[in-house]
Amino acid sequence: MTGDERASCPSSREIRNLADAKAVTADAKTRFYSAEHDEIRRGLTTDIYFVRTREILDRLGLGKTPVVAEIFSRKTGVLAGVGEVLHLLKDKQVRIWAVPEGEEFASKEVLMRIEGPYDEFGMFETTILGFLASSSGWATAARTAKEAAGDETVICFGARHVHPAVAPVMERAAVIGGVDGASCILAAKLLGREPSGTVPHAAFLIVGDSVKVAEAYDEFMPDDAPRIILVDTFKDEAEEALRVAEALGKRLTGIRLDTPGERGGVTPDLVTEVRARLDQAGYGHVKIFVSGGLYPEKIQALSRAGAYSFGVGSFISQASPIDMTLDLKEVGGKPIAKRGRIPGIIENEKLELVKG
Repeated sequence: MTGDERASCPSSREIRNLADAKAVTADAKTRFYSAEHDEIRRGLTTDIYFVRTREILDRLGLGKTPVVAEIFSRKTGVLAGVGEVLHLLKDKQVRIWAVPEGEEFASKEVLMRIEGPYDEFGMFETTILGFLASSSGWATAARTAKEAAGDETVICFGARHVHPAVAPVMERAAVIGGVDGASCILAAKLLGREPSGTVPHAAFLIVGDSVKVAEAYDEFMPDDAPRIILVDTFKDEAEEALRVAEALGKRLTGIRLDTPGERGGVTPDLVTEVRARLDQAGYGHVKIFVSGGLYPEKIQALSRAGAYSFGVGSFISQASPIDMTLDLKEVGGKPIAKRGRIPGIIENEKLELVKG
């Protein structure tokens, strides 16, 4: 179907009622399960009860009722996902205030305020909260990992642990949270950066020798690619580190330790030994990069042992979403709230007008 055909097809409109929702079809055999961007914009990822609400309000002539909605979280965290909310509502007649991305927030702090006709944004409550909840969860975990590393570098290696449709969302949120880079290509590009990473164990297993891979990497990769080489594929990590260092000399930026859990993983003692042997052989310039099952306490221990950079995956990617709640606080210009909440808007000096 061409773009024009899709635009003229009734089922390609934004969903307004139950009949529109009923007309939606999806064949699991012919597509990925993730929502396409136009499906998100049309409302296909919302909860059905917001469609029922829209139809009822339209039939009562109340769909255009002016309202003010506020979004808050029940726990502390780091905010991310604001940009996707703005993209979703860019053509809607609403005003939006938000706390800047990357800011830490407290429990029940107002993070976003949306003002306008309920019909303009109400059906997208599920989507808006999902944008903020997932990204803020990832950003918060990333901040924790980065704080554990202190001045050392942290790269997000979490794309393999999540559905590819959200991998760039996750790694972008991680950078917003404070880590220094992302390995996922699209995530880095969305941030105006280049992705970070070298080569996996597969290259070493196919070539058959760590030094040969290191020499090939040095020969074929661009000059701006740091020469960081895995040294745990075939032999003792300290032995391989020295072999690679002897082969590349001053051109070697660092070695990477990713020892699997079956062999105890990367330990502080291992980092200490590799650091000492490199120093004794005159390779003090060679840094130690560590990855594999890292979490804040382990990052701190490995940093004290001599690691300078960390690839963090599942600790960030498996972070739980931070639950977000959207409340109507004004309806028709009058303060209002459901029982248990205080009517009227709640001021937050960190809110900035992001869509007027």
